[in-house]
Amino acid sequence: MQPEIFLDFLDGFKKVYPEKFVPEDEIFSHIRRGDHIFVASGCGEPQYLVQAMIRYVESNPKAFFDAEIIHIYSLGLAPYTGAKYKANFRHNSFFIGNSTRDSINAGMADYTPVSLSQLPSLLASGVVRIDVALIQTSLPDEHHYLSLGVSVDVVKAATEKAKIVIAQINPNMPRIHGDAFIHIKDVDFIVPYDEPILEVSKTKTNDVIKTIGKNVARLVQDGDTIQVGWGGLPNAVMASLHNKKDLGVHTELLSDGLVYLIKTGVINNSRKTIDHGKSVAAFCMGTRETYDFLDNNPSISLRTLDYTNSQLIMSQIDNMVAINSALEIDLSGQATSESIGGVFYSGIGGHQDFMRGALFSKNGKTILALKSTSRDDTVSRIVPALKEQAGVTLNRGDVRYVVTEYGIAYLHGKNIRERAMALIAIAHPKFRPWLIEEAKKRGLIFKDQAFVPGKRGEYPEDLETYITTKTGRQIFIRPVKISDETLLHDFFYSLSDKSIQRRFISSRKDMPHERLQNFVIIDYTKELVLVVISGNRENPIIVGVGQYGIDDSTHTAEVAFAVREDQQNSGIGFALLQYLTYLAKKQGLLGFTAEVLVENKPMLHVFEKGGFDIKKKIDSGVYELTLRFKT
Repeated sequence: MQPEIFLDFLDGFKKVYPEKFVPEDEIFSHIRRGDHIFVASGCGEPQYLVQAMIRYVESNPKAFFDAEIIHIYSLGLAPYTGAKYKANFRHNSFFIGNSTRDSINAGMADYTPVSLSQLPSLLASGVVRIDVALIQTSLPDEHHYLSLGVSVDVVKAATEKAKIVIAQINPNMPRIHGDAFIHIKDVDFIVPYDEPILEVSKTKTNDVIKTIGKNVARLVQDGDTIQVGWGGLPNAVMASLHNKKDLGVHTELLSDGLVYLIKTGVINNSRKTIDHGKSVAAFCMGTRETYDFLDNNPSISLRTLDYTNSQLIMSQIDNMVAINSALEIDLSGQATSESIGGVFYSGIGGHQDFMRGALFSKNGKTILALKSTSRDDTVSRIVPALKEQAGVTLNRGDVRYVVTEYGIAYLHGKNIRERAMALIAIAHPKFRPWLIEEAKKRGLIFKDQAFVPGKRGEYPEDLETYITTKTGRQIFIRPVKISDETLLHDFFYSLSDKSIQRRFISSRKDMPHERLQNFVIIDYTKELVLVVISGNRENPIIVGVGQYGIDDSTHTAEVAFAVREDQQNSGIGFALLQYLTYLAKKQGLLGFTAEVLVENKPMLHVFEKGGFDIKKKIDSGVYELTLRFKT
């Protein structure tokens, strides 16, 4: 809007409310020493008002002292944190940004750790006192209502509690539906100023982030309602959801990534059990293109934090999925998203609200997505223990799914040993030997836990596959993981004595940790163990195991497999053999060898159907088979 048009538009309101349109010096003269001044946060921060207040202090250095500046998150320059204004201001933030991090960690400003769902009630009760609120709004409409625009969150509560409300009216602020409106009569002073709304630039993606996104997308189902946390990674992850259908949104932050999915129809909120058809958030941080999309869009509803972050509200939303990130997670499952050791980095924010609240949802789930490393792969984000003084944002009982570029770990219901092995399996390969040794020292895993370092022990994710059996059943086959020991334990002990004897040609019935390690600790260049997984990701069951070990002298491999009794005669064994054969041929092997008890006719039949040139030799009741691949 042209400046002259903007000012002309406000002339009518000046005539109705002349007491609100007064010189800036008169406005800021109402601030008293010791006042608590709320500043609207994020991209809704009233930049001009903040600078005008600083100019007033510079012109009137003794006007007021020891005022507290309160906000959630600052994207602006935050000049009030400067040493020259020490006598005038003390900054207190509920979430730490780049512009305030140094001053907080230097003790020149304060950080108040609190879940954002609690902030409106803290303001309403007076525990957090607000005397003056500096806000930014849209132009008034014909009913004299101003929109708080991209930042509703706790701004609405602040305006209701403050003794003095000062509004910067900005024609660039979009008018957004929801709890965003305040009547002009409830504003004490108005400062018209046309300036660009703060923006957050789009995050660049790379192969690592794309891989994490694909792993997250495997957990998000059509019809889910999603929440996405703050940070470049969660925002970039959204690009991996482009093939999903009928997603909903109930979140704290509405980002460019989510708005893109709304524009493309991936998000339509058609299956939401409350707020049907509406994307619900507390604030928006994005680009001008996103703000234009939100302007007067009835499908977007910005609500206060005590609604968006309420666990009671989330419990009414079926299939709620919370997707957040962390700075560090230890092998027991404790995670921090707010500090690096004793250095305050960000804040609790809505992390706890959503990562706990989503679990009250019917079929809800939580996903902690993080890069396995930081600082150019020199630091592991999966660590033996959180750094000293680190804030535990999520305790061990909070975490469900953990996703890195190396896979997915599900921690709920697992003991410490199982958790440690699951997290080590998705850590960066260069740090896995260190994590294994540290976990041994701390008694988190078996003292004799074996490990194959380097490329030889890297999980070959590309071998994961779905195969349809002869009975028409689709099964999931993947290589064994170092975290599969408990699943294999349950598989082997599900077998009857007869099946164990047929599989191992041995009367030994036990399968202790020492023997199980031979199946899960694999040098993938010399052997391969495949497992057939049934059930869901939260409760997987191994129903079949197939393996081969390479004999370099003959360039063949010894093959064997077993299937649970209750899954036999469904084609699993034959499917396993087919896939093992395919992979062996791909490696250039010439064939298999196998030992089969003469009495084990079903197993012999599977091999005979395999399409091999077979030679049989009987020795002590055992067929020694030579299975040559046909060219």
